[in-house]
Amino acid sequence: MKEIKTALLMLIAFAIICGGIYPAIVTGIAQVIFAKQANGSLIRDKSGHFVGSSLIGQPFSNPKYFLPRPSSTNNFGYNPAASGGSNLGPTNPDYLRQVGERVKALHDMGISGNIPADMVQASGSGLDPHISPEAAKVQISRVAKERGMSEESLKKLVDAHIEDRQLGIFGARRVNVLELNLALDTLAP
Repeated sequence: MKEIKTALLMLIAFAIICGGIYPAIVTGIAQVIFAKQANGSLIRDKSGHFVGSSLIGQPFSNPKYFLPRPSSTNNFGYNPAASGGSNLGPTNPDYLRQVGERVKALHDMGISGNIPADMVQASGSGLDPHISPEAAKVQISRVAKERGMSEESLKKLVDAHIEDRQLGIFGARRVNVLELNLALDTLAP
């Protein structure tokens, strides 16, 4: 009986410590040091409304905007509840068909030349909000034409939105599509 009482007291103590006190301390530290990240890295538009997160991609189909990387999440693109890649290998006929269709769609939109891989291949999570600087640059001509803007002004906008590698060594240079498109709206609504 004494062992059961000790075990129950330990269970209650560890439940309070591990299930309440520790999470509260970690949450408090995160809110103080990393408030933006702890709250989902939410992005507001020029009117102050939340329009998305800098961590999760969004679909853009209007030709006046830069296109994101394709999503392969279930049910609909950029579904955060179904994060995951397609699991199709690089020689799978279905995968090759999908990539071919994406390349054709981009060519039909007026994007010419070599198309960067991230414009036709989904990321591992299917939610990547970034594209490579090269993927943004191949879209400049199309977006400039749709908006009636100069390609030079769009090139400067893209260059201003290139994020460097983390700590200068991790990852690749990238452009957040949502942030770029919001900045685009401030230039030419």
